[in-house]
Amino acid sequence: MQVCVLGVPMDLGADRRGVDIGASALRYAGLKDSLQNLGYVVHDQGNISVAQPESKPEGHPRLKYLEPIVHASEELAILVTEALQKGEFPLVLGGDHSIALGSISGVARVHKDIGVLWIDAHADFNTEETTPSGNIHGMILAALAGLGNERLTHLGGWSPKLSTATIAIVGARSLDREEQSLLRSQHIHVFTMSDIDQRGISAIIREALAVVSPHDNPIHLSLDMDALDPQEAPGVGTPVRGGLSYREAHLVMEMISDTHRLISMDVVEVNPILDRQNTTAQLAVELILSALGKKIL
Repeated sequence: MQVCVLGVPMDLGADRRGVDIGASALRYAGLKDSLQNLGYVVHDQGNISVAQPESKPEGHPRLKYLEPIVHASEELAILVTEALQKGEFPLVLGGDHSIALGSISGVARVHKDIGVLWIDAHADFNTEETTPSGNIHGMILAALAGLGNERLTHLGGWSPKLSTATIAIVGARSLDREEQSLLRSQHIHVFTMSDIDQRGISAIIREALAVVSPHDNPIHLSLDMDALDPQEAPGVGTPVRGGLSYREAHLVMEMISDTHRLISMDVVEVNPILDRQNTTAQLAVELILSALGKKIL
């Protein structure tokens, strides 16, 4: 298989700076060589152009940097679609989680029945009405499900991109109050860290995979590195204590790989400024390899 690597230095969707160099950190951690050693042909297209916050007005306080985020997302969606049409596996490197608007829109244009496994400490299921911060990285999954501002929901000209029935959020432990209500009203499957503690990660992932791929649907994996405990992944934009352990995260990736239905992936929120010796980027590369088939034996 050919892997198409797309870097998205997006630092517009959140308040905390530094995730725009996350893609570079992942490359520095040996991503390309590691994928090649696993047997993949790697086509690294470099980074798309994304405006810096200093160069653009913030805009509406409940939809910060809306226009430049939409512009970059439109470009990314086109590149992801092109990669899939060429038979490549799009691997999108963030950047904050707002990049998933473009990556998943690009996948959904090709695969109408795509299921999404959203591994994250946060649900990112706010809208401009519910957001406490105005940060768009917290609205992306809702927008993909057709909820929120039309500039987000109708990226590429259609909405929704995803069926709420085939979305599973895993590892959630920091949800806003109104966001909780919205998740319940839309019947989104949310597997919290409490669920994982009570039932174990393997049972949770089996159930989550059944949600996102009930009829062998293709799967997109959106991995936010803050899903892991900060002791494992210190270099993230919005760390929350009590996350996935190192082995739990690898088991998740291995179980996804075993389905043979993973067709695309994004990895987001690596913040080298807050990291220790590129630890988080190195871990992210390990998890990518596990998702793409690396085994212990």
